Amino acid sequence: MRIAFFGTPEIAVTSLAALLDAGHDLACVVTQPDRPSGRRRTLTPPPVKVFAIERGLPVLQADAVNARAFRDELAALAPEVIVVTAFGQKLRRRLLELPPRGCINVHASLLPRHRGAAPVAHAILAGDAETGVTIMQMAERMDAGDILAQQATPIGPRDTTGSLTERLATLGADLLIATLPRWLAGEIQPRPQDHSQATMCRPLRKEEGRLDWSRPAIELERRVRAYNPWPGAYTTWRSQRLKVLRAASLMDWHGPQPPGQVIALPEGTAVATGKGALLLLEVQLAGRRAMTIADFLRGRKEFVGSRLGF
Repeated sequence: MRIAFFGTPEIAVTSLAALLDAGHDLACVVTQPDRPSGRRRTLTPPPVKVFAIERGLPVLQADAVNARAFRDELAALAPEVIVVTAFGQKLRRRLLELPPRGCINVHASLLPRHRGAAPVAHAILAGDAETGVTIMQMAERMDAGDILAQQATPIGPRDTTGSLTERLATLGADLLIATLPRWLAGEIQPRPQDHSQATMCRPLRKEEGRLDWSRPAIELERRVRAYNPWPGAYTTWRSQRLKVLRAASLMDWHGPQPPGQVIALPEGTAVATGKGALLLLEVQLAGRRAMTIADFLRGRKEFVGSRLGF
């Protein structure tokens, strides 16, 4: 089966590598254009492009894959099926209809829950007990196609978007390799989604990382995990940015301290919130290395009793 693979970030590399290891014929790899990255805004290729070049695969990059010129270029390569994993552009009808066997997508959620962008982070933010991956036939409506296969995984209390994405990448690649030949052989009956149960999630914004201490501790703890590694959860202390890398919620705590005040508790150093307290485990001051809260407090005794975010 001749496949055109569409993908961009690291999570997509795992699926692409699995297709190669399984012996599939890759007609081409389609990915987003190189983008400026880092403080120096250096033009950087996406992870999928780097991997594809290393493996000697033809790479196509386009800002608009639905444009006629790109469709003609892709059609000349005669792919029989398109496989999409975290590509970053919506595929329109004419492109979806280009390959004879259609298009399938590896999506990092248990559809119809968490359609759209950043589904891993939104599963953590919502407090979901589990998430997973879905292999689906693609349709014009975003993430609304019929389901071919699903695999669930629990969301652990220490899972971050980074750790969960890594696990889902492997889960999705394995499920793709198991599902693709069965689907092409006509052994799978696609299952329509229950659109009434659908939830949509939007892309994360950089400013969302700022912690609002008036919110409940359980919500803030989820944000710390969901925004790791990006955009990162942070507050301010003495006009300096303080990243909160790891934390735990203490919902049973009650006290007179206002939200944002740092307090010493038997469990450790915490911050009063709108409901409960957030136990700080690992932090990073701007321009400094990440450290445990115990290491951070050495030489900073004035931290306890101060008020964050003001």
